[in-house]
Amino acid sequence: MSLADPDEVRAHLVGAAAAGHPLTYSELLARLGHGFSRPKMRALCKTLGAVDRDGAARGEPELAVLVVRQSDGLPGQGWWVDGGARDHGYDGPWEGPRAAAFVAGLQQRAFDYWAVAREGRLD
Repeated sequence: MSLADPDEVRAHLVGAAAAGHPLTYSELLARLGHGFSRPKMRALCKTLGAVDRDGAARGEPELAVLVVRQSDGLPGQGWWVDGGARDHGYDGPWEGPRAAAFVAGLQQRAFDYWAVAREGRLD
């Protein structure tokens, strides 16, 4: 499976959102048939941006926020710098309780949206 296939990446993220849990970078890479490496993680991050741009055009909540570091459960630096936080007007720290609360709120939007979509209740 390709790291550059937005549909494949999106499918895994929608599944995680509908189940109500984030995925670590390693978990998502493994689901895509790859081991963790920095170059693969960077390639995945580019695809996450494409997934979110396409989802935003459909009025869906972002999914990239569901991909987190194993160490602290927060998205990596690229998410904070290249869109995610900035797109939501957040300019606080990238770590710690304030960052965790911000991320949890965005993740909950995705969980709620996709739980409803899975039940077929989206209009």
